[in-house]
Amino acid sequence: MLRSTTFSCSALAALLALAACSPAFNWRDVRPEGTRLALLLPCKPDKAQKVVPLGGRATSLAMLGCDAGGATFAVAVADVGDPAQAAPVLALWQDLTLANMKATPGSRQPLVLRIPGVAPGLPVARLQAQGRRADGAAVSSQAAYFAHGSQLFQVVMYAPQIAPEVAETFFSSLKFE
Repeated sequence: MLRSTTFSCSALAALLALAACSPAFNWRDVRPEGTRLALLLPCKPDKAQKVVPLGGRATSLAMLGCDAGGATFAVAVADVGDPAQAAPVLALWQDLTLANMKATPGSRQPLVLRIPGVAPGLPVARLQAQGRRADGAAVSSQAAYFAHGSQLFQVVMYAPQIAPEVAETFFSSLKFE
C-alpha cells in the first residue's frame, strides 16, 4: 500500500510540474523599441501604435501585447517630452484605465513593485483591481505604471482570474538595462 501511495504522490508531483511549464505560457524576453525596458511576455507580441490624448496633448502610444492562458498581457510606452510631467500623467493614465474597465473603488489594491534601473524619486505604482470588460464580463487586472526620463510605461495583464504565479513572473521580470 505504501508503494502505491508513493507512486501516486510522485505522479501527482510530475503532473503539477508539467502544468507549471504549460505550453500556454511560452515566456520570452521583450524590449519595447526605443526604450531600455526589458520584460518577459508569455507569448509572441503583436505591435500597435496610435495617437491618444494624454496629459493634455496628443501623444504617440506604442504597444506590445498578446493573449496566453486566458489572459491578456501588454506593455504601452508614451513619451511626454518632459520628465516633470511623469507623475501627473501616470496618475491620469491609471485613472483612465480604471474607469475604462469600470473598476469598483473597493476592489483597488496597491501592490509592491521594485524595478531594477528605475532612478530614485521617479513614480512607480502597481495596482490590482476588479471590474468589467466592455461586454460586461468580469475581469481582474494588475497594472504597473512607471517612468524612465520622459518615457511613461503601463504594463498590464487582464484575465477573468489572475494566477499569482503568472503575475509574479510577469511583473518581477521588469528591469531597465
